[in-house]
Amino acid sequence: MSNDPKTLYTLPIATTSGTITLTIPRPQTHPTVYLLTFTSPPDNRLLTPFIETFTLALALLRTNHPHGVLITTSGNPKFYSNGLNLEHVASQDLWWSKIFWPFMKNLLTYPMPTIALINGHAFAGGFITSMCHDYRVMNPSKGFLCMNELEFGAPLIPPLTSIFRNKLSAKTYRSIVLEAHRFPGPQALKEDIVDALGALEETYKLIDEKKLDKKAKSGIYSVIRRETWRETFGFVKGDDKECYDGDKWVSDTVKDAEREEAAAKELAQRWEKSQKAKL
Repeated sequence: MSNDPKTLYTLPIATTSGTITLTIPRPQTHPTVYLLTFTSPPDNRLLTPFIETFTLALALLRTNHPHGVLITTSGNPKFYSNGLNLEHVASQDLWWSKIFWPFMKNLLTYPMPTIALINGHAFAGGFITSMCHDYRVMNPSKGFLCMNELEFGAPLIPPLTSIFRNKLSAKTYRSIVLEAHRFPGPQALKEDIVDALGALEETYKLIDEKKLDKKAKSGIYSVIRRETWRETFGFVKGDDKECYDGDKWVSDTVKDAEREEAAAKELAQRWEKSQKAKL
């Protein structure tokens, strides 16, 4: 019997001429291992239409097909995802709580094991998206993982850092958030950010070794994930007042930093003035 890939859905992404495709790459040997491939030119930015189409694909899969394992990857070999478009975010009312927190929650609590197959760069929101999966397999020779907000002066709202704090060591977390370090595949594996290096073949090997296609059968997988990643789940589940309006959190936090800077400046100037008075 043929083990050729079987296409389940091809969904258009509005505004980018992109698509999200759901397939079963090996229907005979792995009938419940699904591959979600997103292609949204030029670099898979997490715009609202992209997230809405991704969310629809997740809903169709969990509703209409036996639960097994979901792999997500990019149809663009250069980028898994280059993250958010901050101008787009700023133009939307309550974008974080209406669009991105539900997207993170959906991935974080999906009722079957999820694997991000990172075949290219995953920056900022793209890196976060990969971290919302249970496992990560990364190209060993191409692409970096990086939270580069430090470099272009963007604050990080609690859920965006919580996912790293939840899953990684304090040392690795520091390198990601406070150093904007760029991790190639081999270093990402060493730091336990990814679970394996390779492509689709190595992803299937990981699934077989851990028997991941059996883990969702009891129906409790989503519930256990909520407890496993409790800190991040608490931020994104929709009733956290601190994170409801992400832009307000940013504004309040920036103002607090500015007040601290002003207080330090005032203290330094008072001391300098007192020293001059002694001369």
